[in-house]
Amino acid sequence: MTSETGFDPKLFDRFPIAEARPDSEREELERIWKAPTGWASLTIVNNNYVGLWYVATAFLFFLLAGVLALAIRAQLSLPLLGILPQETYNQFFTMHGTVMMFLFAVPIMEAIGVMLLPQMLAARDLPFPRLSAYAFWAYFVGGLCFFASIFAGLAPDGGWFMYPPLTSTTYSPGINADFWLLGIGFIEISAIAGAIEILVGILKTRAPGMTLARMPLFAWAMLVFAGMILIAFPSVILSTLLLEMERALNWPFFDPTRGGDPMLWQHLFWFFGHPEVYIIFLPAAGLVSMMVSALAKAELVGYQLIVLALLGTGFISFGVWAHHMFATGMPALSTGFFSAASMAVSIPAGIQVFSWIATLAIGKPSHNVPTLFLIGGLVTFVMGGLTGVMVAMVPFDWQAHDTHFIVAHLHYVLIGGAVMPVFAAFYYWAGMTSKRPLSERLGRWIFWLFFAGVHITFLPMHLTGLMGMPRRVYTYLPGMDWEWTNLISTVGAFVLAAGVVLFLVDLARNFRFTTDDDAGNTYGGGTLEWLPTGLYSTRSIPVVRSRTPLWDNPGLAREVEEGRHFLPYSATGLRETLITSPLRAEPQYLQIMMGPSVWPLSGAVFTAGFFLLLTVQAYVLAIICLPLATWSILRWLWDTDRPVPQKEVDVGAGIMLPTYVTGPSAHSWWAIVCVIVVAAMIFLMAVFGYLFLYGVHPEYWTVPTDRWWAAPIAAAYALAAGLVLYGRRLITREGSTTWSPTAALLFACALITGALIADGLSWQAQGVDPETTSQGAFAAAMLALQGQLVAVVVLMGAYLAARTARGLVTRPRNVTFDVVSLFLLYTCAQGAATALLLRLFPTSV
Repeated sequence: MTSETGFDPKLFDRFPIAEARPDSEREELERIWKAPTGWASLTIVNNNYVGLWYVATAFLFFLLAGVLALAIRAQLSLPLLGILPQETYNQFFTMHGTVMMFLFAVPIMEAIGVMLLPQMLAARDLPFPRLSAYAFWAYFVGGLCFFASIFAGLAPDGGWFMYPPLTSTTYSPGINADFWLLGIGFIEISAIAGAIEILVGILKTRAPGMTLARMPLFAWAMLVFAGMILIAFPSVILSTLLLEMERALNWPFFDPTRGGDPMLWQHLFWFFGHPEVYIIFLPAAGLVSMMVSALAKAELVGYQLIVLALLGTGFISFGVWAHHMFATGMPALSTGFFSAASMAVSIPAGIQVFSWIATLAIGKPSHNVPTLFLIGGLVTFVMGGLTGVMVAMVPFDWQAHDTHFIVAHLHYVLIGGAVMPVFAAFYYWAGMTSKRPLSERLGRWIFWLFFAGVHITFLPMHLTGLMGMPRRVYTYLPGMDWEWTNLISTVGAFVLAAGVVLFLVDLARNFRFTTDDDAGNTYGGGTLEWLPTGLYSTRSIPVVRSRTPLWDNPGLAREVEEGRHFLPYSATGLRETLITSPLRAEPQYLQIMMGPSVWPLSGAVFTAGFFLLLTVQAYVLAIICLPLATWSILRWLWDTDRPVPQKEVDVGAGIMLPTYVTGPSAHSWWAIVCVIVVAAMIFLMAVFGYLFLYGVHPEYWTVPTDRWWAAPIAAAYALAAGLVLYGRRLITREGSTTWSPTAALLFACALITGALIADGLSWQAQGVDPETTSQGAFAAAMLALQGQLVAVVVLMGAYLAARTARGLVTRPRNVTFDVVSLFLLYTCAQGAATALLLRLFPTSV
């Protein structure tokens, strides 16, 4: 097989290195990677700490949402109870679903990824540690402030799905809905930041020799998970922006009296909402695959099939969103397609389930707490999957839609497919971060209380739903035969809660965080996270020759600890990790990593402040927070692109690697491509909305006048793109001045700014009013989206100019220049597409 990088794969055969490295090199690593203490610990960016904080915060939101659920179940236990007033019940109901879906289910998977992946891949850390810290602090601050709204009576009350027109100003006139729209939009930005970190980390920081075929299945699951976030989450960001603009500016995206349509919200929301179920499930499935193999003491059956199942689930999940809309009167062809896709998505899930069963059957699983949670979760998930196939059939869905049957199905799938695997992971991986493992004796009590509580709570709900009890009601009349099933469900909820409380007792008694002297490999796993670790992860980065290297080479831990593999020291005196190729994990270069910094924390606090202050209409303070957040982010970035004096360094066995690269080999190139994918998905969803509303309400649309404006505006964007390409040539050309490439990009920034202004003024001259029709609203919204990109590009241009003035834009290659030029090219493409779409469509009405 041809090498991706020119690196000779036979060099892998030289390892392990024959001689152990001196202890002084280990001491130097410990000094370089040492974490601050006291108040300075808030500046830590190490994944060991950030990952633990992330997991703890996500679990806190699980507990808070669980308390809300207990109050909901208490209210519904008997008819006509007054435990919660109707308005309070609606807030509790909305916050329970929102917190569980947005603040627990997805973040807990990202958190586990941040904690486990560097060790699992034998990397020193993920490639953007300050981005991980920013994502965590934004989530922590924003999430707690969002939850605190419930104590002021300002919590959203329109359901976690926030359907208009219920959430329009007509029916929700206060700022409760705005808390949801701005808060969730901000939290999703944090989730996307974490996904970029995870995706680039998996593709670019794997240990040498860890090809895609040898990658741990949790890494595969997280790779698909991160990719799905980049594609799905932009849809909810756009939908929240549109609804907030309708509420704040009276632009009619969802108002059918002016050409909007509430169904647009459902399409945009469920394009995110249903893949989110699989976004939650896939990482948990990756955890299960790894734990099943370790606990059964056997190689996982069907590794390749599971990888294909993960990829297949990710692909098919984007074709099932409209099965939430079968009761809305969709055409028969559409319902048939989405029904078939909804049933087809169960096939890859079934592949994984049968693989786990087969692995347990051929192995010798121990009777321990992780195994109990895995088997219990498997049983629960399969039951939820069977009811999922039922509701995929349109006639049955018409009967069960919006009843407690759907509530039961959703909770069976999410608890069995995600929550119980997470509890298994707590017990299985606790020894990696704690001085002693969690209790097996308490763990068995916890499992049986949890397992019994789940089924006592949700199994009767199937019957309650089939008997006609609708969702989202705060009480019901006596004599409808719902009393006993509701009472049983309430009892089950408190049994489940008892199991969670006992788990907190186990944590308090036994979990003691450590970064070095941990409890160890309690259950005998064979993957790299069980190597001896410190804050710098592994002492040296091993060569990987199999999927279970610790099983296949029992002496590997000792070799790694003695520094007999890659990078047993700091080659530059700074924090470092190896960057490897995406497919075959061949070493490409040495990445210099950033250490502790206050700027990610500062940036997160001011970003959260901007969004939350907008919610309460404190516009002056919000405007003050925005430049402070921007400055904090730019200040942390200032240190990231600073080449070290050593052009090449020895990373072990005489193998020399560069310390600075640009282009597709650079991890930063992959990151900016991810950002562009997010921006492109937001734009594509906006195009979908534009065409959808025209198709539904063509009577509100007019043929644009002055179409000739499309030509000069698109030409200006094309010229700007040409300047960017010319600048990229200049930076590599001998003889041009240092400022020449930067000047080309600055002229491009000026051109696209002028093109945007001309675009907006031309629409204003035509008298298009965004408050009158959905066509005008979408034209204004798409120009606003383009304006956001242009503002970012202008800021990036100013940043590039500042670095050029300080002599930090090196030639013939520079990462900052590379990143700015790529984003500028995308902005030109989107601007031209926007101008052409708005003026050349529709051609007739």
